[in-house]
Amino acid sequence: MRNVTKKQQERWLVIYHSIVAILAVASSVLATLMMLKVKVGLVGYISFQVLLAFFVIDYVVRLIFTKNRKWFLINNAFDLLGILPMHPAFSLFRLARIFRMIRTHHIFWKLGISGKWTRDFHRFTYDTGFIYLFTISVVIICISALLFSIVEHQTLSESLWWAITTATTVGYGDDSPHTAWGKLIAAVLMLGGVGFIGLLTSTITDFFTDRTGQADAQQQQNEALTKQIKQLTREVSRLSKKVDKMKK
Repeated sequence: MRNVTKKQQERWLVIYHSIVAILAVASSVLATLMMLKVKVGLVGYISFQVLLAFFVIDYVVRLIFTKNRKWFLINNAFDLLGILPMHPAFSLFRLARIFRMIRTHHIFWKLGISGKWTRDFHRFTYDTGFIYLFTISVVIICISALLFSIVEHQTLSESLWWAITTATTVGYGDDSPHTAWGKLIAAVLMLGGVGFIGLLTSTITDFFTDRTGQADAQQQQNEALTKQIKQLTREVSRLSKKVDKMKK
Protein backbone atom coordinates (compact mmCIF):
# COMPACT_ATOMS: atom_id res chain seq x y z
CA MET A 1 0.00 0.00 0.00
CA ARG A 2 2.86 2.38 0.82
CA ASN A 3 4.48 1.73 -2.56
CA VAL A 4 1.21 2.43 -4.35
CA THR A 5 0.75 5.67 -2.42
CA LYS A 6 4.32 6.74 -3.13
CA LYS A 7 3.94 6.02 -6.83
CA GLN A 8 0.70 8.01 -6.90
CA GLN A 9 2.40 10.93 -5.17
CA GLU A 10 5.27 10.84 -7.64
CA ARG A 11 2.82 10.72 -10.53
CA TRP A 12 0.87 13.72 -9.25
CA LEU A 13 4.14 15.55 -8.60
CA VAL A 14 5.20 15.01 -12.21
CA ILE A 15 1.81 16.28 -13.44
CA TYR A 16 2.04 19.33 -11.17
CA HIS A 17 5.58 20.21 -12.29
CA SER A 18 4.62 19.73 -15.94
CA ILE A 19 1.65 22.10 -15.60
CA VAL A 20 3.79 24.69 -13.80
CA ALA A 21 6.48 24.45 -16.50
CA ILE A 22 3.91 24.98 -19.27
CA LEU A 23 2.39 27.96 -17.47
CA ALA A 24 5.86 29.41 -16.86
CA VAL A 25 6.63 29.26 -20.57
CA ALA A 26 3.22 30.76 -21.43
CA SER A 27 3.66 33.66 -19.02
CA SER A 28 7.20 34.30 -20.29
CA VAL A 29 5.96 34.40 -23.88
CA LEU A 30 3.23 36.88 -22.95
CA ALA A 31 5.74 38.98 -20.98
CA THR A 32 8.13 39.05 -23.93
CA LEU A 33 5.35 40.14 -26.29
CA MET A 34 4.30 42.88 -23.89
CA MET A 35 7.87 44.15 -23.51
CA LEU A 36 8.21 44.20 -27.31
CA LYS A 37 5.08 46.38 -27.44
CA VAL A 38 3.14 43.69 -29.29
CA LYS A 39 -0.61 44.03 -28.76
CA VAL A 40 -1.86 41.00 -26.86
CA GLY A 41 -5.39 42.32 -26.45
CA LEU A 42 -7.68 42.10 -23.45
CA VAL A 43 -7.54 38.29 -23.44
CA GLY A 44 -3.75 38.32 -23.32
CA TYR A 45 -3.69 40.88 -20.51
CA ILE A 46 -6.26 38.97 -18.44
CA SER A 47 -4.38 35.70 -19.07
CA PHE A 48 -1.16 37.33 -17.87
CA GLN A 49 -2.84 38.52 -14.65
CA VAL A 50 -4.42 35.07 -14.06
CA LEU A 51 -0.99 33.45 -14.46
CA LEU A 52 0.43 35.97 -12.00
CA ALA A 53 -2.30 35.07 -9.48
CA PHE A 54 -1.59 31.36 -9.98
CA PHE A 55 2.14 31.73 -9.29
CA VAL A 56 1.47 33.97 -6.26
CA ILE A 57 -0.89 31.36 -4.75
CA ASP A 58 1.54 28.57 -5.60
CA TYR A 59 4.41 30.39 -3.88
CA VAL A 60 2.39 31.25 -0.75
CA VAL A 61 1.01 27.72 -0.37
CA ARG A 62 4.46 26.16 -0.70
CA LEU A 63 5.87 28.69 1.78
CA ILE A 64 3.17 27.86 4.33
CA PHE A 65 3.60 24.10 4.16
CA THR A 66 7.38 23.95 3.87
CA LYS A 67 9.28 22.58 6.86
CA ASN A 68 12.29 24.84 6.45
CA ARG A 69 11.29 28.39 5.49
CA LYS A 70 14.86 29.68 5.54
CA TRP A 71 15.94 27.11 2.98
CA PHE A 72 12.77 27.74 0.98
CA LEU A 73 13.34 31.50 0.73
CA ILE A 74 16.91 31.00 -0.47
CA ASN A 75 16.22 28.13 -2.85
CA ASN A 76 13.10 29.77 -4.33
CA ALA A 77 14.33 33.34 -4.66
CA PHE A 78 13.69 33.30 -8.42
CA ASP A 79 10.09 32.28 -7.72
CA LEU A 80 9.70 35.33 -5.49
CA LEU A 81 11.12 37.58 -8.21
CA GLY A 82 8.76 35.96 -10.71
CA ILE A 83 5.68 37.15 -8.84
CA LEU A 84 6.67 40.81 -8.50
CA PRO A 85 3.87 42.64 -10.36
CA MET A 86 5.76 45.85 -11.12
CA HIS A 87 7.02 44.87 -14.59
CA PRO A 88 6.46 41.96 -17.04
CA ALA A 89 10.23 41.31 -17.12
CA PHE A 90 10.09 39.79 -13.64
CA SER A 91 7.87 36.97 -14.90
CA LEU A 92 10.83 35.63 -16.90
CA PHE A 93 12.26 34.38 -13.62
CA ARG A 94 9.45 31.80 -13.60
CA LEU A 95 11.41 29.82 -16.16
CA ALA A 96 13.59 28.66 -13.27
CA ARG A 97 10.76 26.24 -12.42
CA ILE A 98 11.63 24.27 -15.57
CA PHE A 99 15.21 23.72 -14.43
CA ARG A 100 13.98 22.73 -10.97
CA MET A 101 11.66 20.16 -12.54
CA ILE A 102 14.57 18.71 -14.56
CA ARG A 103 16.70 18.46 -11.43
CA THR A 104 13.92 17.09 -9.19
CA HIS A 105 12.92 14.28 -11.53
CA HIS A 106 16.46 13.52 -12.80
CA ILE A 107 15.28 13.93 -16.38
CA PHE A 108 18.78 13.98 -17.86
CA TRP A 109 19.60 10.72 -16.09
CA LYS A 110 16.37 9.10 -17.26
CA LEU A 111 17.06 10.18 -20.83
CA GLY A 112 20.50 8.62 -20.64
CA ILE A 113 22.37 11.89 -21.27
CA SER A 114 23.65 12.32 -17.76
CA GLY A 115 27.38 12.12 -17.49
CA LYS A 116 30.51 13.96 -16.50
CA TRP A 117 29.20 17.33 -17.68
CA THR A 118 26.09 17.06 -15.49
CA ARG A 119 28.18 16.11 -12.47
CA ASP A 120 30.52 19.04 -13.14
CA PHE A 121 27.53 21.36 -13.58
CA HIS A 122 26.00 20.19 -10.28
CA ARG A 123 29.33 20.55 -8.49
CA PHE A 124 29.78 24.06 -9.93
CA THR A 125 26.28 25.30 -9.13
CA TYR A 126 25.67 23.69 -5.73
CA ASP A 127 28.86 22.39 -4.14
CA THR A 128 30.64 25.71 -4.62
CA GLY A 129 27.60 27.70 -3.45
CA PHE A 130 27.43 29.51 -6.81
CA ILE A 131 23.66 29.18 -7.15
CA TYR A 132 23.06 30.77 -3.74
CA LEU A 133 25.46 33.66 -4.30
CA PHE A 134 24.03 34.25 -7.77
CA THR A 135 20.47 34.19 -6.44
CA ILE A 136 21.21 36.63 -3.63
CA SER A 137 23.06 38.95 -6.02
CA VAL A 138 20.17 38.97 -8.50
CA VAL A 139 17.64 39.53 -5.71
CA ILE A 140 19.61 42.48 -4.32
CA ILE A 141 19.99 44.06 -7.77
CA CYS A 142 16.35 43.57 -8.76
CA ILE A 143 14.89 44.81 -5.48
CA SER A 144 17.25 47.80 -5.48
CA ALA A 145 16.24 48.61 -9.05
CA LEU A 146 12.56 48.28 -8.19
CA LEU A 147 12.81 50.59 -5.17
CA PHE A 148 15.05 53.00 -7.08
CA SER A 149 12.52 53.26 -9.92
CA ILE A 150 9.78 54.12 -7.39
CA VAL A 151 11.61 56.78 -5.38
CA GLU A 152 13.47 58.31 -8.35
CA HIS A 153 10.46 58.10 -10.72
CA GLN A 154 12.38 56.28 -13.43
CA THR A 155 11.51 53.36 -15.67
CA LEU A 156 12.45 49.90 -14.49
CA SER A 157 14.80 49.35 -17.43
CA GLU A 158 16.77 52.48 -16.55
CA SER A 159 16.78 51.50 -12.87
CA LEU A 160 18.04 48.00 -13.68
CA TRP A 161 20.83 49.50 -15.77
CA TRP A 162 21.75 51.78 -12.88
CA ALA A 163 21.67 48.89 -10.37
CA ILE A 164 23.85 46.64 -12.53
CA THR A 165 26.46 49.31 -13.23
CA THR A 166 26.52 50.26 -9.54
CA ALA A 167 26.75 46.69 -8.20
CA THR A 168 29.51 45.76 -10.65
CA THR A 169 31.45 48.94 -9.72
CA VAL A 170 31.45 50.05 -13.38
CA GLY A 171 29.63 53.27 -12.57
CA TYR A 172 29.30 55.05 -15.93
CA GLY A 173 27.79 58.03 -14.14
CA ASP A 174 24.97 58.42 -16.66
CA ASP A 175 22.48 58.07 -13.83
CA SER A 176 22.64 58.78 -10.10
CA PRO A 177 20.21 59.16 -7.19
CA HIS A 178 18.90 62.63 -6.38
CA THR A 179 16.60 61.97 -3.43
CA ALA A 180 17.56 60.94 0.09
CA TRP A 181 15.80 57.57 -0.29
CA GLY A 182 17.54 56.99 -3.60
CA LYS A 183 20.94 57.64 -2.03
CA LEU A 184 20.09 55.25 0.82
CA ILE A 185 19.15 52.53 -1.67
CA ALA A 186 22.40 53.16 -3.54
CA ALA A 187 24.41 52.86 -0.32
CA VAL A 188 22.76 49.53 0.55
CA LEU A 189 23.38 48.26 -2.99
CA MET A 190 27.02 49.30 -2.85
CA LEU A 191 27.61 47.56 0.47
CA GLY A 192 25.57 44.43 -0.19
CA GLY A 193 25.58 43.98 -3.93
CA VAL A 194 29.27 44.67 -4.48
CA GLY A 195 30.19 42.23 -1.71
CA PHE A 196 28.09 39.37 -3.05
CA ILE A 197 29.14 39.96 -6.66
CA GLY A 198 32.78 39.94 -5.49
CA LEU A 199 32.18 36.59 -3.81
CA LEU A 200 30.43 35.36 -6.95
CA THR A 201 33.39 36.33 -9.12
CA SER A 202 35.90 34.74 -6.77
CA THR A 203 33.83 31.53 -6.65
CA ILE A 204 33.90 31.24 -10.45
CA THR A 205 37.63 31.97 -10.53
CA ASP A 206 38.42 29.45 -7.78
CA PHE A 207 36.36 26.74 -9.47
CA PHE A 208 38.16 26.98 -12.80
CA THR A 209 41.53 27.43 -11.08
CA ASP A 210 40.94 24.22 -9.13
CA ARG A 211 39.88 22.43 -12.31
CA THR A 212 43.08 23.58 -14.03
CA GLY A 213 45.13 22.40 -11.05
CA GLN A 214 43.37 19.05 -11.03
CA ALA A 215 43.92 18.67 -14.78
CA ASP A 216 47.64 19.41 -14.37
CA ALA A 217 47.92 16.93 -11.49
CA GLN A 218 46.10 14.29 -13.52
CA GLN A 219 48.40 14.89 -16.45
CA GLN A 220 51.47 14.49 -14.22
CA GLN A 221 50.06 11.24 -12.83
CA ASN A 222 49.43 9.97 -16.35
CA GLU A 223 52.98 10.86 -17.41
CA ALA A 224 54.42 9.09 -14.35
CA LEU A 225 52.26 6.03 -15.03
CA THR A 226 53.38 6.01 -18.66
CA LYS A 227 57.03 6.06 -17.59
CA GLN A 228 56.44 3.15 -15.20
CA ILE A 229 54.71 1.16 -17.94
CA LYS A 230 57.64 1.78 -20.30
CA GLN A 231 60.13 0.68 -17.63
CA LEU A 232 58.13 -2.46 -16.95
CA THR A 233 57.92 -3.17 -20.67
CA ARG A 234 61.69 -2.86 -21.03
CA GLU A 235 62.22 -5.09 -17.99
CA VAL A 236 59.87 -7.75 -19.34
CA SER A 237 61.62 -7.61 -22.70
CA ARG A 238 65.01 -8.02 -21.02
CA LEU A 239 63.81 -10.97 -18.95
CA SER A 240 62.28 -12.57 -22.03
CA LYS A 241 65.63 -12.39 -23.82
CA LYS A 242 67.37 -14.02 -20.84
CA VAL A 243 64.82 -16.82 -20.79
CA ASP A 244 65.32 -17.40 -24.51
CA LYS A 245 69.10 -17.63 -24.04
CA MET A 246 68.69 -20.11 -21.17
CA LYS A 247 66.47 -22.36 -23.37
CA LYS A 248 69.15 -22.45 -26.02
